[in-house]
Amino acid sequence: MTNRRNFLKKAGLFTAAAGSATLAAPHVKAQAPIKWRLQTYAGPALAEHVIKPSIDQFNKVAAGQMEIELYFADQLVPTGELFRAMQRGTIDAVQSDDDSIAAPVDVSVFGGYFPFASRYSLDVPVLFNEYGLKEIWEEAYSEVEGVKWLSAGAWDPCNFATVDPIRSLEDLKGKRVFTFPTAGRFLQRFGVVPVTLPWEDIEVAVQTGELDGIAWSGITEDYTVGWADVTNYYLTNNISGAWAGSYFVNEERWNELPENLQTLYMLCINSSHYHRQYWYWWGEAHYRTTGGKLELTSIPEEEWTTVEDEALKFWDEIAAESPRNAKVVEILKKYRETMQKAGPPYRYG
Repeated sequence: MTNRRNFLKKAGLFTAAAGSATLAAPHVKAQAPIKWRLQTYAGPALAEHVIKPSIDQFNKVAAGQMEIELYFADQLVPTGELFRAMQRGTIDAVQSDDDSIAAPVDVSVFGGYFPFASRYSLDVPVLFNEYGLKEIWEEAYSEVEGVKWLSAGAWDPCNFATVDPIRSLEDLKGKRVFTFPTAGRFLQRFGVVPVTLPWEDIEVAVQTGELDGIAWSGITEDYTVGWADVTNYYLTNNISGAWAGSYFVNEERWNELPENLQTLYMLCINSSHYHRQYWYWWGEAHYRTTGGKLELTSIPEEEWTTVEDEALKFWDEIAAESPRNAKVVEILKKYRETMQKAGPPYRYG
């Protein structure tokens, strides 16, 4: 017991001495947090689901080491100028698709809604992570100075929401529609007139008659962002089963991050990818059956098959634009064949 008391007394002296030394140390000012500005393709209502939760998680877990300021569609920079702005360092990061931000890479045409490249949302992560698209995208963006591509994931399908009903291909002719660049390029073959406008102007443009409809999303977004309030019909046939969107970052800003923050950012991207998988899968069925605002219409399957056949011709045209595009199209064809051979639940009919 005597030895134990002597040990505790000495330990207390050492602790006190250490404490004194700590108190005597000069004050070091805490390092200011790293600040990023990230702009998404989505408006405020949609961003609440497709990115804001993951950015809130990041800022919370970063615990003052870093803070990401989130900006919505066209808030800092018009969407079509996002890539160049990120390259210059005007903004630090982007969530969008390659097609909309005019990424100067050949594979940008496959971003957004590449016609009939997917049937379901799970097709997108499978194509990137199991069929080699990830490595192709990394290669393409390594050739562009100043921007790093980080990850791609799936969003919703591409359907028409219109003022007047679409029940045949003939009904598409002359319709002025807000859509994505490559999707619009394809839809022109069926008489659709693609229109480009700032995202926040779409609702008013439908109300004023400047637009006849929207082919920018599935039904979940039509209800979430208010487009179901200004259109009357929803075409159940889609030209793509899922939007392929990506996360991009200014390469210098990315390289400046310590490894733990890079890892945290990638984890939050994956969290966003996962949330969208079930949120859209729920919404597409929920709003078709209980939405109450849009009447569902369909083009007969035998007629819609001609659109799918035309898409395969479109694929071959895109493949001819570069060897890398040809490689992507080859993967898409192999994937399509595999899914068809696998049968239900991968493909029906």
